[in-house]
Amino acid sequence: MRAGLSPPMAGCMAESLTDRLSNAQLRRLASLADTKDLDPHRTTVDELMHHIRALGDPKILRVTASATIGCSLR
Repeated sequence: MRAGLSPPMAGCMAESLTDRLSNAQLRRLASLADTKDLDPHRTTVDELMHHIRALGDPKILRVTASATIGCSLR
């Protein structure tokens, strides 16, 4: 949520991400919460994915994109 997602979307994604990413990768993803550009009330999934892509870790991007799609369809 601190990275700009709604509470339901963040909760759904957390379930998938914690199963598929290492603790180090989860910490890198959590570092996005420090990004001042992300506002939980205005950030789009596209904007969040842009920031995730900038982390430079293909697995984080792949797992997060998959979780985003799955959670969006719920």
